Amino acid sequence: MSEAEKKNPEENIVAEDQIPDDLVAEETSEVEAPEEILAEEAGTSDAVRVAELDAQNAQLTDKLLRTMAEMENLRNRTRREKEDTVKYAPQKLVTDLIGVMDNLQRALSSVSEEIAAGHDDLKTLRDGIEMTNREMLKVFGRHNISEIEALGKKLDPHSHEALFEIPDPSQPEGTIVQVIQPGFRLHDRLLRPARVGVAKGGPAAGAVKVDTTA
Repeated sequence: MSEAEKKNPEENIVAEDQIPDDLVAEETSEVEAPEEILAEEAGTSDAVRVAELDAQNAQLTDKLLRTMAEMENLRNRTRREKEDTVKYAPQKLVTDLIGVMDNLQRALSSVSEEIAAGHDDLKTLRDGIEMTNREMLKVFGRHNISEIEALGKKLDPHSHEALFEIPDPSQPEGTIVQVIQPGFRLHDRLLRPARVGVAKGGPAAGAVKVDTTA
């Protein structure tokens, strides 16, 4: 240091307005202000928190939708069970009444119309039984109890029970040719299958007859 610099040390201080602008900008850019750092950290923290809340919201929404769907299914199932309870409530009573109808049918079968025609008392008794049987069928119809069609129909294991086979080449095989005991349904529920005899030996049901004379 020269003698002049030692004598006037203040002259060695460079004024701020004499520092080049590019140097000041470079130093400023290298060191961020504490406020900017805090703001950036706060922004990052908020973004993470928002993402967490979005994920939680999605999970809760999914759980809510699942719960609502389960509740709707439960309501529908409960409603169907209630409707079925009311719809099929008389099933046991109807089953017992079907047994009564069986006895009426047996009584009618035991006395033919030809025999009853020659005896007034028998004819009166048979007519009374036949009238009671018809009235029972009307009552059944009013309460959605229907007799299963069987005679002349193709055997259906969901509605008919085959007890035996009858050789009959004139009928397609599997056709019901005799009804031993009628079957019944309550609405769409099977109460008892029709017990029947089916034809054996004829062409298969639904087969197309081929004309070989041409």
